[in-house]
Amino acid sequence: MTSQHTETRGREATWTAARTAGATRGTGVRRALARARRAVRTWWGRLTRVITPAGAFVLIAALAAGVLGAALGWVEAWGIAIAGALLLLVAVPFLAGGRSYEITIGADRLRVVAGGEVHLRVTVAHPGHTPALPATAELPVGPALRELAIPLLAAGGETTLTLDVPTPQRGVIPVGPVTLARRDPVGLLRRELTWPDRHLVHVHPVTTPLPPGAAGLVRDLEGDASRRLTDADLSFHAVRDYAHGDSRRHIHWRSTAKTGTPMVRQYEESQTARSAILFDANLAEYVSEEAFELGVSVAASLALQAVREGRERFVGTQWVPGRERSPLDGLEELPARTPTQLLDAWSRVVATAEAAPLEVLSRGLAQSRRPLSLVALVTGTVPDAARLRRAAVLFPADVTVITVRCEPLADPGAHRGDASTVLTVGALTDLPQLMLRQGAA
Repeated sequence: MTSQHTETRGREATWTAARTAGATRGTGVRRALARARRAVRTWWGRLTRVITPAGAFVLIAALAAGVLGAALGWVEAWGIAIAGALLLLVAVPFLAGGRSYEITIGADRLRVVAGGEVHLRVTVAHPGHTPALPATAELPVGPALRELAIPLLAAGGETTLTLDVPTPQRGVIPVGPVTLARRDPVGLLRRELTWPDRHLVHVHPVTTPLPPGAAGLVRDLEGDASRRLTDADLSFHAVRDYAHGDSRRHIHWRSTAKTGTPMVRQYEESQTARSAILFDANLAEYVSEEAFELGVSVAASLALQAVREGRERFVGTQWVPGRERSPLDGLEELPARTPTQLLDAWSRVVATAEAAPLEVLSRGLAQSRRPLSLVALVTGTVPDAARLRRAAVLFPADVTVITVRCEPLADPGAHRGDASTVLTVGALTDLPQLMLRQGAA
């Protein structure tokens, strides 16, 4: 019994060891296969980045010819295989070099008004110890691709390449990165080297300065009393009973002495210039893209004047930088803390086809409960008078509403209605005079 038990245990131990060794060998094989797959993927990725379509054709033809020559003994096939291999081998040395370059991009300014020009400087330094052969670099400038010819550089040499970039339209132009392509004369192999330096050029819309206090804000800035009551302001309204938490400095002592109970002053809130500029970014509301750009310039001019005068402001549109689609309510606020930030945001605004109507935008602004004193609605000439009135009547009676309709070459005009004043702008230079006329009316 003891010997049989010992023999059984020995067989079990042998089987266990065999299974363990088999599992270990299986794990080792799987790891080796995984390493081989990774090596093949790495090699194939490098090959596809280097070889061109012409080089791939030569490589496949050489391999096929080599297989036919070995299988059938064709001398012509061996000749084709050897010729293809020699072509690829001769092309390899042309890919060497280029990494010793130090390339930086500079610009005289990164913010420019539409219709201007930006001057770029591409500095190429060669800190190596041997001369660098001439090369051709590629610089993406917006949707275009500009070629830069780098001359022969001695060891430690440097050169500066200049490039003028016109900015006829508003927008954001990405510049860079610089890519240097090494290729052989036949075009079989190609290697790209990229330097990370890149910039964004903001092309601001054309704006016009507006007269201070325009748009009917003279009385507003002086503090015209409103119907809203407050505990501290300039315009005295009445006295009321003292409530817990009221400041002692607002106690009206004469009324307190007459009534025998503490009385405090109550004021009417003085109107301050709280402006809202609402831009209609729906391209269907404009007769042309030029009219849309005129609307952008008008809205940017109004918003820029509010920033420069330090007024509280809300600048809204149907699109906001950083979003591909407008939100459900169709209204987003543009950053407007500084003039530069505001104009950078306007340079990114694009027309949208999925936009809510102007009436919906006005309703969202009116229901936001912002304490506004002036609302400027900037749109095209497609909305009729009924739609404009529906958008204007959504605001309270103590809010001044100005609707600006934009159409290039249209006759400038101002029409005062019961809900708002409608201005027609045919050129950006019409806006200051129309705002003065509206303020004087």
